[in-house]
Amino acid sequence: MLIPILASALAVLWILLPAYIANALATLPGGRGPPMDFGKTSSRDGQRILGSSKSWSGFLVAGFGAIPFGLIEAWVILLAPPNLKLVPEFAPTVLAAVPVVALLTFGAMAGDLLGSFIKRRLKRTSGARTLLLDQLPFVVVPIALGLVLDPGLFVPTFVSWEAVLWVVVYTLGLHAGFNWVGFKLGVKKVPW
Repeated sequence: MLIPILASALAVLWILLPAYIANALATLPGGRGPPMDFGKTSSRDGQRILGSSKSWSGFLVAGFGAIPFGLIEAWVILLAPPNLKLVPEFAPTVLAAVPVVALLTFGAMAGDLLGSFIKRRLKRTSGARTLLLDQLPFVVVPIALGLVLDPGLFVPTFVSWEAVLWVVVYTLGLHAGFNWVGFKLGVKKVPW
């Protein structure tokens, strides 16, 4: 039996890994393809609705591209002997895990869009560094959706002070790391 803070650390990382992978994959298309807001501006503030960096190609590559990673996780934990199941199962079968994994990957992309939408309303340009709006919405949205749509998995994992701590630590750390690597590889214009 693991101590609660370590058990929480493993569970949070295990469940959010598809969302983290989706967020990293979104940069692979390099913004090619039509922007998700189709270049439209808001009639209220004259700013782009989402900005040019949010493309349909990035959304779809990220959402669909990260699903196999989550399904591999679902398969691995189902194969593990009971005494080695240190993390929660997404579902009783790999096929049943597809909706949960899709919620995580596309929820992450929806959260990223929400962050961009709020940044545009704050008159922040696309790519401008905005602490917390650059990092948290892509994990908060799938967690919130999961708490409503799959409380049996998400409530025990995310409703504790330990879980909140790990979400913040992992998200800020992994986000910074992935962005720096993406910048060095030339798939991101800025290192944040």
